[in-house]
Amino acid sequence: MKLFEYEAKTIFARYGIPTPKGALATSPAEALDTILETGVPVAVKAQALVSGRGKAGGILFSTSPREVELAVKKLLNTEIKGFTVRSVLVEEKVSAERELYFGVTVDRSNRCYVAIASSEGGIEIEEVAVSTPKKIIKTPIDPLKGFRFNHAKEVAKRLGYSGSRMQNLAAIFLKLYNVAMDFDAELAEINPLVETSKGKFVAADARLIIDDNALYKHPEFKGRLTEDGETELSPLELEARKRGLAYVKLEGNVGVIGNGAGLVMATLDAIQLYGGSPANFLDIGGGASAKVMVAALNLVFSDSRVDVVFINILGGITRCDEVARGILEAKGRIGFLKPVVVRLVGTNEEEGRRILTETGVHVLDSMEEAAHRAVEIAGKRG
Repeated sequence: MKLFEYEAKTIFARYGIPTPKGALATSPAEALDTILETGVPVAVKAQALVSGRGKAGGILFSTSPREVELAVKKLLNTEIKGFTVRSVLVEEKVSAERELYFGVTVDRSNRCYVAIASSEGGIEIEEVAVSTPKKIIKTPIDPLKGFRFNHAKEVAKRLGYSGSRMQNLAAIFLKLYNVAMDFDAELAEINPLVETSKGKFVAADARLIIDDNALYKHPEFKGRLTEDGETELSPLELEARKRGLAYVKLEGNVGVIGNGAGLVMATLDAIQLYGGSPANFLDIGGGASAKVMVAALNLVFSDSRVDVVFINILGGITRCDEVARGILEAKGRIGFLKPVVVRLVGTNEEEGRRILTETGVHVLDSMEEAAHRAVEIAGKRG
């Protein structure tokens, strides 16, 4: 789960990482109250759960109260990469002598955390890795030993620092690592980490992404998963989460419903194998009831891009007859708004097939044949 910049900075400050003076504002009046403390110039920064806000016009600099007021009015309620801006962070503009990058993230290939630093801050680290890979410093973190002060000092030295500045910079690196560990972060990042003309270091921007699987340890954020405007999820993904469904929106026109993540992934591959494009990933899970099936169909039918729905069920814990009843219940409630292709194999398979075929719903037993059929229908409707 992504946190807003202001939330990440609040946490960073709690750990002793220097951040610019500022406050959150949801109106021009609140922004003007903030600059009474910070003074001007200030940065007015849209709070949106997306990267690249600056390039998208989401960060404005103001040198007077009037400019601040206009900047806030311009940013509030606008959309940045599909995200509606509901608040802005107004903070003092930091004069940068040099901009660095430092982050702690998960290295999945090596099954450990890794600290990443660069002398090129202020731009996306992926761009630096492509254009000047030698400026990227990666330090794998031993999960038993952790990231210690001597490791942090070594990173600071490799960035060209010595003496007190090296010590201060290393202290910030260590504090950010502690944030990442304490908050079960997939990513904790300062970009840019600004060095001022006075030799101080300030986190001018901050990102913190918490592993969803660890949110039970962070109840203050758990409710955000289902709050509109407080998550990066699309409206359909948000609705799915409220209903307890594992759903990811994709860009195609073949809707997919399956039971089990592996089966759904295989279904996506089969659709692409036959030249189609999946519209979503939707896993109804094991033991899904008729009620769950109705919710899943309603969700996929709600996507205007979907031309056909492919239901792929391999019954184990999930009973095929229950799935069949759910399909018929959805058909009775709202009708089949789009063509539906069903593949049904496994527990109570014969009963499930009987229920569907008696009401005119054709059932296939081959995933490949069903995928091919769905792609053909989508092609004709598309």
